[in-house]
Amino acid sequence: MGRSPLKRRYRQRQHCIKPQCGCCDEYARHLEKLGVDVTIIDDVELGDIKQQAGVPYGLGSCHTIEIGEYWVEGHLPMEAVKALFEQQPKIDGIGLAGMPIGTPGMPGPQDGPYDVYAFTD
Repeated sequence: MGRSPLKRRYRQRQHCIKPQCGCCDEYARHLEKLGVDVTIIDDVELGDIKQQAGVPYGLGSCHTIEIGEYWVEGHLPMEAVKALFEQQPKIDGIGLAGMPIGTPGMPGPQDGPYDVYAFTD
């Protein structure tokens, strides 16, 4: 079985979170389970990071991740993150607004389809 496309392409992650946010820490653990190294940064202004990433206003979440040339906003399912790196679209990133139940880091059952969006600054 081959290595994860995330690990193969971008071993280091910059994971910018709200300080002491348990669900953000849990999301980082999901990335680590894919075999990638995660650097958690909790001493930056998250709004500035979101603006730098080009996250559309009102569609943010509690963490923003810079992975290589892409930005990942929020509690995206791991399938969406893997697909981003397998397909390598010409976008700045993908996101999932809010903190939907059932996503990595958010306990509980999924209560509907997730509205994953792509963005380009």
